[in-house]
Amino acid sequence: MGNLLGNKNILVMGVRNKWSIAWGIVKAVQEEGANVIITYQSEREKEGAEQLGADSIFQCDISSDEEINSLFAAIKEKYGVLHGLVHSIAHAKTEDLQNDFIYTSREGFAHAMNISAYSLVAVSRGAKELMTEGGSIITLTYMGSEKVFKGYNVMGVAKAALEASVRYLAADLGEANIRVNAISAGPVKTLSAKGVKNFGDILDAVPKKAPLKRNITQEDLGKTALYLLSDLSSGVTGEVIHVDSGYNIMGI
Repeated sequence: MGNLLGNKNILVMGVRNKWSIAWGIVKAVQEEGANVIITYQSEREKEGAEQLGADSIFQCDISSDEEINSLFAAIKEKYGVLHGLVHSIAHAKTEDLQNDFIYTSREGFAHAMNISAYSLVAVSRGAKELMTEGGSIITLTYMGSEKVFKGYNVMGVAKAALEASVRYLAADLGEANIRVNAISAGPVKTLSAKGVKNFGDILDAVPKKAPLKRNITQEDLGKTALYLLSDLSSGVTGEVIHVDSGYNIMGI
C-alpha cells in the first residue's frame, strides 16, 4: 500500500457494483491511503457500496438539492475538510438510447442533462465549501461527446455539456486551488453500458484497431483518477484526459 493520498478525504459518488468505474477508482485510492467516503443512489446499490469497506457511506439522490446539502453537511461534521471528489454519475431514459436521437423526448433530454451534467455543478458547489485546503474534482465522460456513436444519442449531448461545465467550473474554482478535470473513458463493460445499443461492436473493434490492441480496464481508470486526485497533477485543470488505449487516435 502506498501513501499518495494519506490522510486525504476523498468522496466518490456513483458506486453501483463491482463492474462500475467508480468501484475501480475506490480501490485505487484506498490502496494509496485515502479516507474514502462513498455515496449510493438507492437501496439496490447499497450492498455493493458496503462491500468496499469505505470509511463512510451515505445515500444521496443526486436530483435532490436537499439531499446534496445534507450530504455535505454530514461530511463537514465528521471530517471538516474534503480533498477530492469523484463524480461518476450519468443516466438517460432507456427509450432515448434505443430510438434514434431525433426522437428524444423533451422530458428525456431534460432528465439526461440534469442527472449527467447539472449534478456536477451541484456537487461542486457543495464541495467548494469543504475544500479549504484546495482539492481536486473529477468527473467521467466519453468520446460520444465529440463524435457520433450510434446508440449513445442524448447521452453524447449530455457529456458535451458536462465537459463544458468542467471548463467553466475550473475557471470559477481555480483561485481556491481546486482543480476540475474529466476522464474520458474508452468502452468499458459496465451495467450502464449495456443500455447503449451496439455497444458490443465498439468493444470488439478497439482491440483490433487501437495502438495498445486492448480495451481499457478498471485499473487503468483507477490509476488515472489517482493521478488527478494527487498533488502530482497540481497543474492540470479544465482538461479532458482520454484513457482509451488510443482508439480515439484511430477514429474508431
